Amino acid sequence: MPKQIKFQTPKGMHDILPADQVYYQKIYDVVFEAANFYNFGKIDTPILEDTDLFSRSVGVATDIIKKEMYTLKTKGGDCLSLRPEGTAPIARAYIQHGMANISQPVKLWYFGPFFRYEKPQAGRYRQFWQFSFEVLGEKDGVIDAQIIQIIYDILQELKVRDLIVDINSIGCDQCRPYYKKLLTRYFKPRESYLCRDCKRRLKENVLRILDCKEEKCQAIIEEAPQSLNYLCDDCRSHFKSVIEFLDELEIPYNLNPYLVRGLDYYTKTVFEIFLQEKEEKGGLEKKEVEKGEERKEEGEEERKKKALAGGGRYDKLVSLLGGKDIPAAGGGVGVERLIEIIKTQDVKIQDKEKSQVFLAQLGQLAKRKSLKILREFRKNKIKVLEAFGKDSLKVQLNRAHNLGVKYTLILGQKEALENEIIIRDMETGKQEIVKIEKIVETIKNKLKKK
Repeated sequence: MPKQIKFQTPKGMHDILPADQVYYQKIYDVVFEAANFYNFGKIDTPILEDTDLFSRSVGVATDIIKKEMYTLKTKGGDCLSLRPEGTAPIARAYIQHGMANISQPVKLWYFGPFFRYEKPQAGRYRQFWQFSFEVLGEKDGVIDAQIIQIIYDILQELKVRDLIVDINSIGCDQCRPYYKKLLTRYFKPRESYLCRDCKRRLKENVLRILDCKEEKCQAIIEEAPQSLNYLCDDCRSHFKSVIEFLDELEIPYNLNPYLVRGLDYYTKTVFEIFLQEKEEKGGLEKKEVEKGEERKEEGEEERKKKALAGGGRYDKLVSLLGGKDIPAAGGGVGVERLIEIIKTQDVKIQDKEKSQVFLAQLGQLAKRKSLKILREFRKNKIKVLEAFGKDSLKVQLNRAHNLGVKYTLILGQKEALENEIIIRDMETGKQEIVKIEKIVETIKNKLKKK
């Protein structure tokens, strides 16, 4: 006998089964409504893009370019990559379609799949979904704050609790070079204590060290120079305005002077939105606050933060890719991580189209008429469930009961011949007979009264 082959999804990728589709749809609906209200236009870019688009914008020294891109050569010799992120394609589309020549700012949003070859973890996949809001053509700090506010409000509307924004400014071309020199001077004598990746980052892009999650590097990073102390006047004024807007919006935030994000195109504002989780360590709780920072003491409540969203300003990206000098800002959310949190926090997501009507039929004539009846219900936007493959009325009524519908329509051979249909109230068991041509209107009125 030939060996049986068992195919499975590639490592780090997953099927989105019907039980989870309701979460994706709910998130999409909330994002769509917010985008519509704030006048963002939806854009879908190709899943495959020119590889150089990402190496030029994201940064050749980043983990995304060095380790995580899925890259292929076409038969024609083109080098393409599955998109690992969405901002560079947005900037490319902005240039390609001449959006700089239309009314500014241009406000765009997307919801789609992305690809990164990285270690699969809970809520993180090699094919993952993300939604994002991007604004191109406006430099005012109000845009940075509004993007944070829109994403924060979406997460709250999805009933996600305990959110906090980490925010920082990494400066611009005027002040960042000096800050990077200071970082190099600080990390160089400590190079032997850094992880292997950070030793490489010290040579290629010292800012990336601040993004390292290794414990031994974190201990060194804690004493490193802070970007906020070395901003130029323009960057300091811009960041101050963003903070003032967040204060006005009463959005909780934490100034994180070591937040840099993992992409090279960011300038000025960078932010991440976290879920704060509390983990009791036992013993007495004790907090000591010094210089605006919380110290962790023995017996204290330890806080672990899970990033749900991130973004920032990327004023040089469009010009870097060959376009005009266009300021821009944006932010995105990982959908799988968000769904994981929604489930963990036991948020109930209901199917908004849950049907209240089931159509049961008996016999071939009834089955043929049922197809036409269902079509009429669809035209009137009333969702009706059925089980055409079942011929037993008992089985069909049991299915209707298990589905929790309000009404079951019963169409047997006799009813089909007499052009009638039975309506059974599943709560009371009461039945009434109406003409088939009146069934849609009758059910519509019953559902309105409910």
